[in-house]
Amino acid sequence: MTEQPHAANGRGNGLSEQEASARAWSDLSIEQAPSIWQEAVRRFFANPLAVSGLIIASLIVLCAILADVLSPYPRDVANFSEVLRRPSETHLLGTDGIGRDFLTRVLHGARTSMVVGFSVPLLSTLIGVPLGAYAGWRRGGFDFVLLRVIEILTALPGILVAILLITVWGAGIEKLILFMTVTAWAGIARFARAQFMQYKEREYVTSARALGATSWRMMVHHILPNAAGPLIVSMMTAVPGAIFSEAGLSFLGLGINDPVPSWGKMVADSQQYLSTYWHLAVVPTVLIALTMLAFTFVGDGLRDAFDPYM
Repeated sequence: MTEQPHAANGRGNGLSEQEASARAWSDLSIEQAPSIWQEAVRRFFANPLAVSGLIIASLIVLCAILADVLSPYPRDVANFSEVLRRPSETHLLGTDGIGRDFLTRVLHGARTSMVVGFSVPLLSTLIGVPLGAYAGWRRGGFDFVLLRVIEILTALPGILVAILLITVWGAGIEKLILFMTVTAWAGIARFARAQFMQYKEREYVTSARALGATSWRMMVHHILPNAAGPLIVSMMTAVPGAIFSEAGLSFLGLGINDPVPSWGKMVADSQQYLSTYWHLAVVPTVLIALTMLAFTFVGDGLRDAFDPYM
């Protein structure tokens, strides 16, 4: 008598056909599609300019954070016996017009630029995103009024508004950040409004609305996670402009004042020494350009990563 072969459906092992099928599917390794954020990270690090900008920007931020550790000299103490020393082993970038170590001033100037460069876009985002999101979601009278305000603010040159406010209320790093934010939030609000108007018509939002989801839940749990990427890009691309505005205002004597170091103020103070101590003006100028270029590359890389068709 011939021996019956075991059935492929698993009956010979005591398994039903359904159990055998389920076990076969469970043994398969199903590769999940990458998320939007994973794909954005992959595209970002595939962009050599973006990676180069990220490395340079990270080094500048790190130097700004560790400014007190990297230099043994005090930031503000003048030493009139060491005035205008050339670069040496004790003072790698020499000293300035009142004997302060110039490398120390440059490192702390990086801190000033980073504080202003990140604070203005962040504060503008905290103001602009809620206003723009609510206007794009609700429309109506609030949207109409907000659009008129945005049009007025975007028509005004931000740096001229900051100069006017500084002339009236005085300078200082906190005031400078607030005055620059007065016009900076309008662009982010307009962008957030456009994003929420676009996403609120998507199928998953209309489905959530049909199921009785509240407006708050649809805005926060359904739209905001999808709009977060473009909003982060918008905030990051505003960093170079904030750094340049701070440097320009400080160069004119309307931004950061002594003893707080600022690259723009260093360039202004060093103009009289260009023929003999040219490095005092060239170093902060190069750092301003390099920092702006690095953050521009990062912003462009993030934009291409989240929307490669832009």
